[in-house]
Amino acid sequence: MGEDPATLREYYRQMALIRAFETRAAEMYTRAKIGGYCHLNLGEEATVVGLVAALRADDYLFTTYREHGYALARGAEPGKVMAELFGRADGLSLGRGGSMHLFDPAIRLLGGYGIVGGQLPPATGAAFAITYRQQAGPASPAVMCLLGDAATNIGAFHESLNLAALWRLPIVFVIVNNQLGMGTPVEAAAAEPELWKRGCSYRMPGQRVDGNDVIAVRDAARAALDAARGERQPALLEAVSYRLRGHSVVDPARYRSAEEAERARRADPLPAFRARLIAEGVLDEAAAGRIDAEAERAAAEAVDYADASPAPDPGTLFDHVYATPAASVHRGLPGDPVAGAGGPGQ
Repeated sequence: MGEDPATLREYYRQMALIRAFETRAAEMYTRAKIGGYCHLNLGEEATVVGLVAALRADDYLFTTYREHGYALARGAEPGKVMAELFGRADGLSLGRGGSMHLFDPAIRLLGGYGIVGGQLPPATGAAFAITYRQQAGPASPAVMCLLGDAATNIGAFHESLNLAALWRLPIVFVIVNNQLGMGTPVEAAAAEPELWKRGCSYRMPGQRVDGNDVIAVRDAARAALDAARGERQPALLEAVSYRLRGHSVVDPARYRSAEEAERARRADPLPAFRARLIAEGVLDEAAAGRIDAEAERAAAEAVDYADASPAPDPGTLFDHVYATPAASVHRGLPGDPVAGAGGPGQ
């Protein structure tokens, strides 16, 4: 591959961790430890690791609601991610966000958005803020905004790309095309199923890349980010992968044929990358086994950490409603008066 062996082993370690974590998250959902919705990156590990590897520490990442793996690859502690899925106080978002709203400004992970395409306008705004503050340039941060294939059909997609191109913002939009918008194939929902071509409407360069090839994803994303910084040239990247499970944990994926399911299994990027590294002498079976075992231990320890974390104190219910204190915040509970002398709604 012509790559540093230590870097390749690190990519495999991250992919193995994401696989073990997401497998354990699915189990915890069936045990009712995780509530609400839960969307997994199973089958997308190469895309996840490749994209995050292209980012610099000062870059900003906006994600979809299928974001556990991105948080892990960006450096979030597995225990804090799992605690957030459990809705616990030690979670990444203090138990307030759950699976779809992971957030950590320390690693410049700015969500986690539960609404399809909800991340597109804020990400574009972040790129505008970099330019507005006259920070744009080769040494400046850039923004990576992830979206699913179905989000390319909403208005905010086109509005955001138009503004990014018009104002030459330092942002790269990445379509993670797992070939299904919930249960609908891309070809049945998009008149132009090669989604990267949609950037042509805004004179925005684009590229389709094999999402099962971590190196190809990293290199394409890195080149796009460099151009976004140095040349103020936004881009649209499409990474094609295939999720191994349904849209969410509760989706049995009955819309898939047996042939489609088998094709996804054969395309699984984790065993393919493992075999590739062993064939090229970067790993041997024993070393790969140790990485796999460590990933399983880390996932199990994340569950233990989440189990030991307390539920959020009800007294903190109204904390963090605003980024800065606001005197007008109503702190009453349902049934409390909104106004009135001496009442808890004051």
